[in-house]
Amino acid sequence: MNKAQLVDFVAAESGITKKDARVVIGAVMDGITQGLTDDGKVTLVGFGSFRSEFRNARTARNPQTGEPVDVPAKNVVKFRPSAALKAAVN
Repeated sequence: MNKAQLVDFVAAESGITKKDARVVIGAVMDGITQGLTDDGKVTLVGFGSFRSEFRNARTARNPQTGEPVDVPAKNVVKFRPSAALKAAVN
């Protein structure tokens, strides 16, 4: 499911217009982004949690040439699904 399909689903399930659903989904995404930026963690009970982790700089290898490549330090976002989400998917 992509964002447009999600907008259609939310509009149909909630009885709001697609325009309003697009605004709501955008606000949720902005809220998750802001939460990760400010606190480094966002927990949605029954769905899962997003967290920001720092990954140290490292040296990797180019698989085609075997040459070393420097990978800079950066923050990465990780998602851990809840038990309810895992059960629904399985």
